[in-house]
Amino acid sequence: MKKRILFSASLFHFINDASAVTVPMIFPLLYSQQLLIQKYSHIGILSYLGLMTTFVFQSIAANLSDKLEYKHWVLVSYIGICVSLFLITFTSAFTVFLFVYLVFRMFTSFYHPVGVAWISKTHPGQKVDFAMGVQSGTGNLGVLIAFISVGYLAQNFNWKLPLLAWALAGFLLGTASFASAKKTHTRSKQFSNPDFSSWMSTLKAIRVYILAFVFGGACWGTTVYYAPSLLNHKFQVPMGKTGLYLGFWIGLGIVTNYLFGYLSQRFGRFKIAIFGFLGSSLFLFFLGTAGNSALAVMSLLCFGAFLFLIYPAFNSFVGNVVPAENQSQAFSITANTQVLTGAVVSLANGFLSDRFGISSPFFLLGILGILVSGFFLAKKPRLQPNKKD
Repeated sequence: MKKRILFSASLFHFINDASAVTVPMIFPLLYSQQLLIQKYSHIGILSYLGLMTTFVFQSIAANLSDKLEYKHWVLVSYIGICVSLFLITFTSAFTVFLFVYLVFRMFTSFYHPVGVAWISKTHPGQKVDFAMGVQSGTGNLGVLIAFISVGYLAQNFNWKLPLLAWALAGFLLGTASFASAKKTHTRSKQFSNPDFSSWMSTLKAIRVYILAFVFGGACWGTTVYYAPSLLNHKFQVPMGKTGLYLGFWIGLGIVTNYLFGYLSQRFGRFKIAIFGFLGSSLFLFFLGTAGNSALAVMSLLCFGAFLFLIYPAFNSFVGNVVPAENQSQAFSITANTQVLTGAVVSLANGFLSDRFGISSPFFLLGILGILVSGFFLAKKPRLQPNKKD
């Protein structure tokens, strides 16, 4: 069953994360044409309410995770994603666009508390590093293809075609993911309904790792919602090339994710995580102060190479300190931490960009990264080690 779950969850992650960046990739085009989006604060509102919707439904999914079959989560999620993408193309007013976008975000809320938890449950111990790297890398592969394809299609055709294309692709890949998991039986009868004390004990077990997910959520939200505008509006990079550069950004993340299992065994999970924090912070500073497109693109790519070492490292830390019956709760907490941080930061970034320019959010992220790095260096003795730490 573990192979079926890993394959299905990887495809599920591919669809989920690809679709999640497909819609924000059209924001710069809508802003440039003053169609639906007239200012950066509109992007902030969309990102904030969308991520808050994700927060609510990730919590619901965590509580219902063991009551429903994993395969049914896959089915409901990918059908909802595809239908929502299709309906967005019919919107003609900001309020309608916002409503359909929030419905879409609801259906993208199920993977992280359900899919990641089941990968952790079926790959205990040291095997979790390999499995987390594979599922994370495959999700990033979806983002890479989405960035490149959406940028090209939006530049050469219109803003609706990328959404329609990914609605079709999501349906085909979602069907494959569901088919892979169709013969699995994951519904649990032995786990009780999680109560407040269970949530609190889970939070206590993983609280030392929370700041990593704060930083990760801030970085992801800022990059997905504002990096396209940074390249397209400040440096006049065409949408096709903007998508390509963001594809390279996530592409470096794919490489580091798939290599994570080896790197963790070779150098130690903690060292790799700190390397990721310090490197991503440095290049965020460069990105926030770049004066030309060449420096901005180079900084963006290097930032991605370091950032994507952090996600599988801390998912593995969490997976190894939480018992099986609390896995869904643990990954709901970490996912919601990322979502809440991303929501607040993305909302603030909209007004910050209107006031100080589109580069300012990236500069401030660099400062946050340095502070978080210092925290984990001070807390090293409390972190769960692996063989090389």
